Amino acid sequence: MLDLPISAAPLRALGLDRLPPAVIEHVRAWPGDGPQPGISAEPGVSAEPGVSAEPGVSAEPGVSAEPGVSAEPGVSAEPGGGPEPGGGPELSAYLYAPAVAARAAVDLRRHLPPWAHLYFAVKANSFPPVLDALLAGGHGVDGFEISSARELALATDALARAGQPTQPRPQRQSQSQLQPPLPPRSRPRLVASGPGKSLSLLRALLDPAAGESSGTVDVVNVESPLELLRIDAVATRAGRRSAVALRVNPARVGLAGSLRMGGRPSAFGIEEREVPSAVELARSLPGIDLVGFHVHAVSGNLDAAAHLEYVRWCLDFAVRQAHEGGFDLRVVDVGGGLGVPFEPDRLGERPFDLDLFGDGLARLRPPTDVRVIFEPGRMLVADCGWYAAEVTDVKRVHGEAFAVLRGGINHFQLPTSWEIVHNFAVVPRESWPVGWPRPEVAAGPVTVVGELCTPEDTLARDVTVDRLRAGDVVVFPMAGAYGYEFAMHEFLGHPRAARIVLPPPAPDRSAPDLSASDRSARDSSTATG
Repeated sequence: MLDLPISAAPLRALGLDRLPPAVIEHVRAWPGDGPQPGISAEPGVSAEPGVSAEPGVSAEPGVSAEPGVSAEPGVSAEPGGGPEPGGGPELSAYLYAPAVAARAAVDLRRHLPPWAHLYFAVKANSFPPVLDALLAGGHGVDGFEISSARELALATDALARAGQPTQPRPQRQSQSQLQPPLPPRSRPRLVASGPGKSLSLLRALLDPAAGESSGTVDVVNVESPLELLRIDAVATRAGRRSAVALRVNPARVGLAGSLRMGGRPSAFGIEEREVPSAVELARSLPGIDLVGFHVHAVSGNLDAAAHLEYVRWCLDFAVRQAHEGGFDLRVVDVGGGLGVPFEPDRLGERPFDLDLFGDGLARLRPPTDVRVIFEPGRMLVADCGWYAAEVTDVKRVHGEAFAVLRGGINHFQLPTSWEIVHNFAVVPRESWPVGWPRPEVAAGPVTVVGELCTPEDTLARDVTVDRLRAGDVVVFPMAGAYGYEFAMHEFLGHPRAARIVLPPPAPDRSAPDLSASDRSARDSSTATG
């Protein structure tokens, strides 16, 4: 994580034309007197209309919050430190436009055939306003993929707010009365994934007497034979059968992406050659209803043609294994992995070709009554979020310029963790304490670092800026996926980043279209400082 990739050609900071007006307006107006008109702050901090505190999370006792920013556990909000001595808090926030996520979900749905079911991977962004938007009034996602009891609560609450109830918690039955929970024509809303499902987690996901969620998961993607035994024990104790899909780690995967989980040694799934024995075990357990297979082999793939062949392989494999194993195939979960181009300017990355992908899917013919589940995360929400952090200092050390942020990898870890050269824009702000020197970088490269006591806290290296001063704000676009949720919130105990919902633009406002379907035009242009 120490050495971010360095471009062969100098990278220039993005221009303000790459940010929506609402983002620029909010950054320039901060801190003001709390959230700006029409702008909602995080639930549980300053309540946004129609959304209560995050499900499954109670406010910590003895914690007060600074305006728009959650306070550190057990510590009152930091006094002062704003643009003038005694002012408000420095800006460090995720700014969200949920409507952008809704458009991305509707656009992807438009490209999928009728037999496809679209689920959102909650791990990518669990903010309730974003989850609500993704359902898009019934025109967006069909359900959610979750990996924890907290994600289950967030997802079930979002479905309930949308009037789309999940499978109710079943009544206990004697073992002789156990019935399959997934009849052929039912429509699941929630699937659970993850390589380390403990007994306590499985009880929360499956047992009607455990957990605080209003529903249970419909299908569990199973990672190992031992996990099958755990699920069987929890399900039979709860008086039910649990629908499961076996996660397969293929022998080979013809996909490229930022992360590979299949086709290589990893902790994910059951090795392809071991699948027949896992099928036999699943069919022998009274608490297990084997409904199909799950494959999630790669993350961040941009090759639509290769992804189409991957889906074709998943379907062929599932049909063949179900036939050989002698069970009724009802679910094929092909995972997510649909990528977005983080580095179009440096690497020439192009968006995932949804037209090509959709046309190819339309020619596939899965068996009738088999639900084929797609569970993307990043593709649906990357463009709906921006990470904005105030520059607290600018300095030169051994001839190189550094801009220090009120934030860093404790808020926005993705660039360093994934080794992405994630570009940013500079939003200038004129407010500055009278009589104080204001250090800056002009017409030159700068490395953007965070507030943590480690050299690993580097968000961008050697990016050329026209001008960057202490008190200005750097804004990272495409921060809506694996941003706040992926952060190191507790390291050093600094306040968390705020999460703020931006107002939708006025109908006549001219603004860049950041929807997934038009990303190609945006990313093909060269960034300017």
